[in-house]
Amino acid sequence: MRAAGLEVEGLCAGYGRGEVVTGISLPPLFPGTLAAVVGANAAGKSTLLKGIAGLCRARGSVRFGGEDLTRLDAARRLRRVGYLPQLPPQGNALVVYEAVRAALRADGRAVDAAQVEAAVEGVLDRLALRALALRRLDELSGGQRQMVGLAQVMVRAPRLLLLDEPTSALDLRWQLRVLDTVREVTRREGCIALVAIHDLNLALRFCSLIVVLARGRLLAAGEPRATLNAGLIERAWGVAARVERCSLGVPVVLVDRAIDREEAR
Repeated sequence: MRAAGLEVEGLCAGYGRGEVVTGISLPPLFPGTLAAVVGANAAGKSTLLKGIAGLCRARGSVRFGGEDLTRLDAARRLRRVGYLPQLPPQGNALVVYEAVRAALRADGRAVDAAQVEAAVEGVLDRLALRALALRRLDELSGGQRQMVGLAQVMVRAPRLLLLDEPTSALDLRWQLRVLDTVREVTRREGCIALVAIHDLNLALRFCSLIVVLARGRLLAAGEPRATLNAGLIERAWGVAARVERCSLGVPVVLVDRAIDREEAR
């Protein structure tokens, strides 16, 4: 019997009186899973992650490791769940080391100085950020601050990572490094990660599960290479596309053209 992971059943989430995502039920996500959450703009990707994290109004069932996340107080949830928002940390006078160290203290756990130092040094090395350790946040680029935000999440070693477009401000090299690092962490530590992402080819390459949203509802969920096809891509994004294999045998999505509304009818 596999260890308990993340179970999401009938999740509805939104803001104020409006719902953005409705009735989302996901396949069970087991430890070691890196899942991509994909869909067009305004499909509900960010709201789904916030609903799971308890950061917006939500109803339904969200269980992680056998616990009902919706019933945990903020401090206990923070110890289990790491959430990375779309926007990187704001520029300020804190240096990177201080910003990452402060994040480790945020959940109120008693951690001695040696453990703090080891954890911060470890995550800076893992994300290749040691050269930035003594740089102020207001001296960094948006992409560098996005990496610092990821370090702030990872330093707490949460068992569930909810990452909202962690590669959006990064160049090609850093996109690969981030997703490779997240995949390594999920496999080695037995964590679960959900990553909202726009690049379908990155999802195909790194993720073991893909969750496709459209207009706030679940359109499909499954193993990426078996799930993504031309018909699904047309329904979710309104484009004509092909899924083919490159010279190395890796599947890639090739988008040919947008489909206008009249043609789609």
